[in-house]
Amino acid sequence: MFSLDREFLMLKMASYKLTYFNVTALGEPIRFLLSYLGREFEDYRLSQDQWPSTKPKTPFGKLPVLEIDGKALHQSTSIARYLGKEADLAGSDNWEALQIDMAVDSLHDFRLALVGYFFEQDKAVKEKKRGPLLKDTVPFYLTKFDELVKDNDGYLANGKLSWGDLYFVACSSLINHIIEFDMFDKYENLRTLRDNVHSIPQIKAWVETRPKTPF
Repeated sequence: MFSLDREFLMLKMASYKLTYFNVTALGEPIRFLLSYLGREFEDYRLSQDQWPSTKPKTPFGKLPVLEIDGKALHQSTSIARYLGKEADLAGSDNWEALQIDMAVDSLHDFRLALVGYFFEQDKAVKEKKRGPLLKDTVPFYLTKFDELVKDNDGYLANGKLSWGDLYFVACSSLINHIIEFDMFDKYENLRTLRDNVHSIPQIKAWVETRPKTPF
């Protein structure tokens, strides 16, 4: 018992600092998971003006970066998976872990298609992308995710809560902002997933008190 108590105290005493921009996007899954774990963390939000001087100081020139006791960690999915394991939300075996990873990787495929459109600087090219994105890509992915949640009793994988569910719901603000409608209004099973995640007391508290941002 002593060793378990000591480990618990070490975890509670660890310091956490998340560095990201003042939006949800890839920083929000980490914020969700830290909140779920009950870990206090510094939520440091960069302005765009600060990014050029900060970029060279990051491990690979990208954000988010999570510092645990001063050790800088990068790659949002890797961090979320690690925190998911800490929270016992990573599946009970390798097969269950695979189901979660497949769902999250599919979300990344969808997200990359969306941000490719969202950050397109050429207005003519962006407008050309808009039609196929909203007509084909968005319905395809959201229907697939909706079916996946239906098949898993309100979750993305294994019929139970996982870090993948927190990741998906945390990213939904950005997705809704890009597609210009609320996916949860149209897709019933995705709404159930959101409600399941938002009903978790720690997540509910975070969502109610987090900074208000465009997405």
